Amino acid sequence: MKCAFLFPGQGSQSVGMMAGFADRPVVRETFVEASDILGQDLWALVNEGPAEALNQTVHTQPAMLAAGIAVYRAWREAGGSEPALMAGHSLGEYTALTAAGVLSFAEALPLVRLRAQAMQQAVAEGEGAMAAILGLDDEVVRELCAEAAQGQVLEAVNFNSPGQVVIAGHRSAVERGVERAKARGAKRAVSLPVSVPSHCALMRPAAEVLAKHLERLSLQAPRVPVVQNADVTAFTDPAAIKAALVRQLYSPVRWVETIRHMAAAGIDMALECGPGKVLAGLVKRTVPEMKCLALTDSTALSAAIDECKNSNL
Repeated sequence: MKCAFLFPGQGSQSVGMMAGFADRPVVRETFVEASDILGQDLWALVNEGPAEALNQTVHTQPAMLAAGIAVYRAWREAGGSEPALMAGHSLGEYTALTAAGVLSFAEALPLVRLRAQAMQQAVAEGEGAMAAILGLDDEVVRELCAEAAQGQVLEAVNFNSPGQVVIAGHRSAVERGVERAKARGAKRAVSLPVSVPSHCALMRPAAEVLAKHLERLSLQAPRVPVVQNADVTAFTDPAAIKAALVRQLYSPVRWVETIRHMAAAGIDMALECGPGKVLAGLVKRTVPEMKCLALTDSTALSAAIDECKNSNL
């Protein structure tokens, strides 16, 4: 049997999200390390908020990366084995690459903060939007985006699970897309509370900024293969990994294909490493036979280690 680790992205954060790991000193130590690197008290942010500050992209991205690495370190310290594969949803890809040794923690934190700043600066406040479309086939969502764009940017950007697609682009185009989705029979079509239209063409200026910063970093070959969002491919060459990270900013997150790729590679169990249970739910809807455990607190982590040992994972 084989195990994979999945790292969540933006949207899984909440004030108090690390409270369940109070008995794991390595978690607090990881946040102290992250705070020293960034010159910002991330531990206070995730435990005390306010939520408005935690939900700002420039704060969310470093906080989620620190959280994912903290839980992964707790897993390894407690005797959990290294997985056969890794992947991360959007921002979570950076956490996966850090856990796999491609980026150091000290490199990854400033990188994701720069990424967040570049994303925020690429589109003026209020000009971009995202919306979740539930209950329509992927191709139908692509068609309605083409119809509703009307000269603006509107794209299907997150293929999260069968029948769950997120669209992004100019705000007015997204609003037209929501109306067309409802007319096409979507179960739900709802705007998301975000300020940045991620993974669409509006992020190309941010990708240019990211590419220049990545040029200055020396990435390592991954210790564990990481299936990257934009290509559903686990690259080993650091140059290819960098190029995939740049493409990821303006390309769709192909999460359904990622989970199916893992199933085809023989993965029996996935572990969601970080706050929330979003990815576990997506796995269940995509490959029902693949078990996915969310490491949401210390108790869940211990139970997952026991289960993996009993299953020879």
